[in-house]
Amino acid sequence: MKKILIQSITSDIGFNLANYWLDKGVVVYGTFRNESEKLEKLIARGVIVCKCDLTDKKSIELCIIWLAENGVWDAMVIGAGSQQPIGRFLDVEFDDWETSLHANFIGQLRFVQKALKFRNLEDNNIPVVLFFAGGGTNNATLNYSAYTISKIATIKMCELLDAEILDTSFTILGPGWVDTKIHQTTLTAGEQNAGENYQKTKFMLENDQCFSMEKVVECCDWLVNSKRDLISGRNFSAVNDPWQDQKINTIINDSNNFKLRRYGNKIFD
Repeated sequence: MKKILIQSITSDIGFNLANYWLDKGVVVYGTFRNESEKLEKLIARGVIVCKCDLTDKKSIELCIIWLAENGVWDAMVIGAGSQQPIGRFLDVEFDDWETSLHANFIGQLRFVQKALKFRNLEDNNIPVVLFFAGGGTNNATLNYSAYTISKIATIKMCELLDAEILDTSFTILGPGWVDTKIHQTTLTAGEQNAGENYQKTKFMLENDQCFSMEKVVECCDWLVNSKRDLISGRNFSAVNDPWQDQKINTIINDSNNFKLRRYGNKIFD
């Protein structure tokens, strides 16, 4: 029976993934940062959880001890994310900026490095580590520099981990505009700090323009059940990529596809 570890299991996507996999008979366990109604519901369904703050080294260490007591995992989902601080780089407190990098990137990788010791490698099993990307990889997203840089770094880190650790799949998914609580930080920041993204966020949320949570969950399920040569080291979009179509398999033959690089650039006369 497959066992899946969800880091930040009470996040909106983490919570939906947990219930989806529980309904399919998968063993699910995970970490959380704050007590919540969602946490109580998961515990009621038999999910074993551990408190973990990715900005706190001691908290991560204690969580890894807990992980060692709960056996190996077949897939691990890294679901934590924060858009704060929101504002121009020159205006935000640098300590807050640095904390964001720790929560969105450094802390996540600290957790992953230690948690990899407990991946299931028996019977030629290929474990999967799934990260989440965010907006800003294709343009300069104003006023969200810490969050954007963290996500871009994670995309590249997937490729590096894929090249170094050949017995495990590492992949990352951009879920698109999904109606989750992460967008509340933009509304709270206000238009002066969030800039043009403030009005866009309001429009998306108020006009039911967000991408389906159900589709995001299905895409995550597809990723954790796909072959290594198809997904590992690659950056996928739940919204824009044909992951439900067999033609997605053609990327196996192109190691530069779905990566973060200047591949194919030309100098024009």
